[in-house]
Amino acid sequence: MSEPLMDQLANRLARPVGESERKRARLHLLDWLACVAGARKSAMWGTGGLLRLGTGGAALVGNMLEMDDVHRTALLHPGPVIWPAVLDQPLDSMEQALDAGVRGYEAMIAVGAALDAHHYAHWHPTATTGGVGAAAAVASVWGLDAERTGWAMANAASVAGGLWHLRHTDALTKQWHVYHAVATGVDAAFAAMNGISGPGAILEGEQGLFAAMTRAPRLLGGSTEGWAIHEVSLKPWAACRHAHPAIDAAMTLRAEGNLTPPFRLQTYADAIRFCDRSQPCTPAEARFSLQHAVAVVADGRSAAPADFEEEAIAALAPLRHEVSVTHDPAITARYPGHFGARLNGLELVDTLGDPERPMTRSQLLAKVHTLFAWSGLSRDEADRIACITLDSDDVQAVDTWIMDRTT
Repeated sequence: MSEPLMDQLANRLARPVGESERKRARLHLLDWLACVAGARKSAMWGTGGLLRLGTGGAALVGNMLEMDDVHRTALLHPGPVIWPAVLDQPLDSMEQALDAGVRGYEAMIAVGAALDAHHYAHWHPTATTGGVGAAAAVASVWGLDAERTGWAMANAASVAGGLWHLRHTDALTKQWHVYHAVATGVDAAFAAMNGISGPGAILEGEQGLFAAMTRAPRLLGGSTEGWAIHEVSLKPWAACRHAHPAIDAAMTLRAEGNLTPPFRLQTYADAIRFCDRSQPCTPAEARFSLQHAVAVVADGRSAAPADFEEEAIAALAPLRHEVSVTHDPAITARYPGHFGARLNGLELVDTLGDPERPMTRSQLLAKVHTLFAWSGLSRDEADRIACITLDSDDVQAVDTWIMDRTT
């Protein structure tokens, strides 16, 4: 009998984390901190008691602006789940936090990559897999052995869920999913630490997650040769990742002087399923609108948070009417390994921020400055947090900043 998948994953997580992974993790930690800073202008920031939860409150807002990192084939956002779970623990060093982050990303992506298109049609993968990733990350912080790490992940997976119906409303359920995943993973890790065992075959078992939520499950993502955090994309623009190929193509055409109406956008099926919205009424809807994404760039804007707010929604209505959206089977065939689009004949296979086209350090810092400025925080504060996160070992300073800004 083969070893249960969750036990295999737990054993994989036990290997040492290298310096290249820690360096990559620093980028993703800073990216998440910038997203938390940018969300300070969100309506949720005024909900009082929720944001008195400190790091837990940060979990609620880390994906408010749709700028959180994303893994393409797993179709999930690890950063807003993993980092609040890690930073909510007492930490001795930045290395301890980074190693835990790498392991949390690995676990979340490994399970997410095994889920299929049927799952994504109904379930929110960040919610489905987030508890597993958070459990792995917290288990790493506390030095749990492979057996207990497996228990924690298995028990988190046993209560997996998160329905996509949320996208048909303007509710804050997506943010609640992230918070719930963090809390589930943290609780599962502490339970395992105290001897609460879990079912190793929870994924592939007869009544396990794959049987309940997929039709054709794939192999676990990642491998024993590397770490999946290197496969994660960063998002430069304040919109759903499905809209980023359209934004990228529009910016390329604009730079060439060739972005003129009418705008004929062709893209993959999921981008249309999630983001074909010609008349968004709210900022949340605008961030999930292909038509608005193209209009933003055509109007000379930078696809920053302000470009998806009420003023821009009203001002860009005429340009949105110039955008037609159609499905291209060839682009869908490359998805989800590649998020692409074709706009007025210009085709992009990969998007800025993907591993094939990574954001530079300066581009990430520009994102940090934009989000801090959007929330009314100073450039000096942005630079200080960037310096601490990217170049220092002072993990307590990161935790203190989160507590100061979320209470």
